[in-house]
Amino acid sequence: MTGATWTRWVLALMLAVLGVQAIDLDISSEDSVKDAASTAAYGMMKHYKGNLTGEIPGKIPNTWWEGGAMFMALIQYYHYTGDSTYNSEVITGMQWQSGDCDYMPSNWSSYIGNDDQMFWGLAAMTAAELDFPDSTEGYSWLALAQGVFNTQVARWDNSTCDGGMRWQIWTYESGYTMKNSISNGGLFQLSARLARYTSNATYAEWAERIFDWAVSSPLVSNSTWNVADSTSITNDCTTQGDDQWTYNYGAFLAGAAYMYNYTNGTVSKWYSATHGLLNVTLSEFFPTSHGGEIMSEILCEPLEVCNDNEIIFKGLLSSWLAFTAYLVPSTYSQILPKLQGSAVGAAKTCTGYGNNTCGVRWWNGTWDGWSGLEEQMAVLSLFTANMLPFTSASSGPLTSSTGGNSTSDPSAGTGDSNNDQKTLSKITTGDRAGAGILTVVFSVGWIGMIAWLFMG
Repeated sequence: MTGATWTRWVLALMLAVLGVQAIDLDISSEDSVKDAASTAAYGMMKHYKGNLTGEIPGKIPNTWWEGGAMFMALIQYYHYTGDSTYNSEVITGMQWQSGDCDYMPSNWSSYIGNDDQMFWGLAAMTAAELDFPDSTEGYSWLALAQGVFNTQVARWDNSTCDGGMRWQIWTYESGYTMKNSISNGGLFQLSARLARYTSNATYAEWAERIFDWAVSSPLVSNSTWNVADSTSITNDCTTQGDDQWTYNYGAFLAGAAYMYNYTNGTVSKWYSATHGLLNVTLSEFFPTSHGGEIMSEILCEPLEVCNDNEIIFKGLLSSWLAFTAYLVPSTYSQILPKLQGSAVGAAKTCTGYGNNTCGVRWWNGTWDGWSGLEEQMAVLSLFTANMLPFTSASSGPLTSSTGGNSTSDPSAGTGDSNNDQKTLSKITTGDRAGAGILTVVFSVGWIGMIAWLFMG
């Protein structure tokens, strides 16, 4: 047992002995779910400094992409609870980091990857779909999503592996020779969402193109519905890195659900993809060893080695599962029990420091000693997803014809000098941030330990 693991175990045990209460969640009560989400949101925003004088709006220390994921969680929180407490921070941060309407801000564009930029695009798309309040200055949410799409499809790489998105944008970045699931799955999902929102067939054509390439590569199997993490151009994408992550499955699952809805359920391809990916997701990441109803990041949780990025993944999957249930009603009865079981489990972990700090392992039954912005973000997304039974289908993602009114700009992002590729508008051929390790000198007793932790 490592020192950090020992420390977390001791803290969790002592809090359990002291009888610290978890979040009191009644999964059948709308008010209770909203209260739980409010508690998690407050806990998350205690870690966010971008709204303070001298800090950078939208920027989280040691990472850039997480800001997009955080704002996406808050947009959904506002939509499903009506609590506008954090709307100002969301609007300010998302505009501040917007670059030239494409989320390629000059301060970070030299090192971000395609997946990093894509998450900000998905946050903007979420804002458009959920009718999040517009900024009085700056770009519309839809235009920002379109700007990300435009700059990303310009990087579609036909020179290797017959297509696909590389993980990284620039040749000097580690990972430039890789094509990974989250970059391709994320752009597939963004394209599908733009298609549904705008009814523009160009976006749907791109969604088809990306998905068809993914299932022809080692990344996604359309027979077993296994989603691998990555493949490499060094061997012409003939092998795969088969690490199993929740967000890779979620990215493709939600994209397929959007395409199913966009095509009004008339295309069997999207029905098969949605149900196939869902079935594997639920069997893979809800282990029977933990009762089968609680989500687990199976690759890193058992050994307690999840880094900050990986801690967020379950929250992303939670949100995308809820969207899938809205878009494909036949999945509702499968998804809801998993979201509810996970929420009940997660609430029990929120006993840290006596202030409802939440842990990583939702099946653990108590706080596991982990804490941070990422832990709170994942739980916030999960609690918000559990508003599903208290809402109607119309509460799901909107389109421009069902109440969405974000202004379109199909050429958004095309003039950005930070992007070194031409923009394609029509198909013609059919940070890593390691988790900080908590160390404690356990020699001056309980009070000294807690004081040291809060000052550290």
